[in-house]
Amino acid sequence: MSAFFDFAVIGGGLVGAALARGMAREGLSVCVLDEGDVAYRASRGNFALVWLQSKGINMPAYANWTRRSVELWPAYAAGLLNETGIDVSLQQDGGFHLALSDIEMERLIAVAEGVNGQPGVKPYPYSVLDGDEVRRRLPGAGPAIVGGTYSPLDGHVNALRLYRAMHKALIAAGVDYRPGSRVARISHAGGFSLSIDGGGEVRAKRIVLTAGLDNARLAPMVGLSAPVRPQRGNIIVTEKAAPFLKMPVQTVRQTDEGSVMIGDSQEEAGLSEDINSGIMGVMADRAIRMFPAIADLNIVRMWACLRVLSPDGFPIYDQSKTHPGAFLATCHSGVTLAAVHAAVLAPHIARGTLPEEAQAFHAGRLHVPKAA
Repeated sequence: MSAFFDFAVIGGGLVGAALARGMAREGLSVCVLDEGDVAYRASRGNFALVWLQSKGINMPAYANWTRRSVELWPAYAAGLLNETGIDVSLQQDGGFHLALSDIEMERLIAVAEGVNGQPGVKPYPYSVLDGDEVRRRLPGAGPAIVGGTYSPLDGHVNALRLYRAMHKALIAAGVDYRPGSRVARISHAGGFSLSIDGGGEVRAKRIVLTAGLDNARLAPMVGLSAPVRPQRGNIIVTEKAAPFLKMPVQTVRQTDEGSVMIGDSQEEAGLSEDINSGIMGVMADRAIRMFPAIADLNIVRMWACLRVLSPDGFPIYDQSKTHPGAFLATCHSGVTLAAVHAAVLAPHIARGTLPEEAQAFHAGRLHVPKAA
């Protein structure tokens, strides 16, 4: 027996959870069809940064879209707490990019100037710091740091509590969440029929594809394009330690519970989620050079996961011309963009359109022939 909904969201990761809750709050009946933990779920590997600094080089719309989400995050975190009783521990007191060489420092400055110098960008506040100023602001910073950039808008959250809160919030909003429901086929005739692997069907007036890497398979079924690829990232987590890192660095952060997370590697490894011990060693070495106290901590977990990247690295938000009512949303910054997805993108999709700010992210930009 099939069910019928106003919207079916295909994919229950960070993007799908934020959109489903947002649409349900618009008074719509919403079902989330989630493949579950067997999927290549990018959400399990998020570094939990709420981050603006350096975002949007060569795409001013992304710099502004990210800034809007970062500014919406305090209200988003407060809403999750009110609806679920879960504090995601948003700490938004600023964040750092750190350099271990003069060449790295030059790159950091070039990126900050490049993002903020683009026409149409609302410049974000940032400071260029020498090594001594970094060590003054971050007392645990080591002598190998030559400098860095700092923005007061950056921050981080508790990764595990965030994902739990987002799912608890969508249930509280009345969303019908169905794990273990991989969509095998989508047909369109007076609405959408979604055939589930292993049997079963869900019907909906409209749909949103938020299935990460699986969007590449699903999108053509409804006249859309999602040319996404996997990029592997490795993460190291240490035992809990006394607080020593009060603000996050892009590649190192101490959680509110005391553990240290080290990440940000980027590998083109296909669909492999195997850890790379060589890269893990480089990551650990850099973290120790930045913060020598890390050398005394035991590693308790290491894992790898797959980011979801478009050819230019920016999100894809689109709606189908051939299958009216079908939408696509995919990005690799599900934490940072969660607030704008829930508060801006979801209400617009609920009304059958995309917000003006998201128009630049259509997939057509990726198919424009390059000049000879």
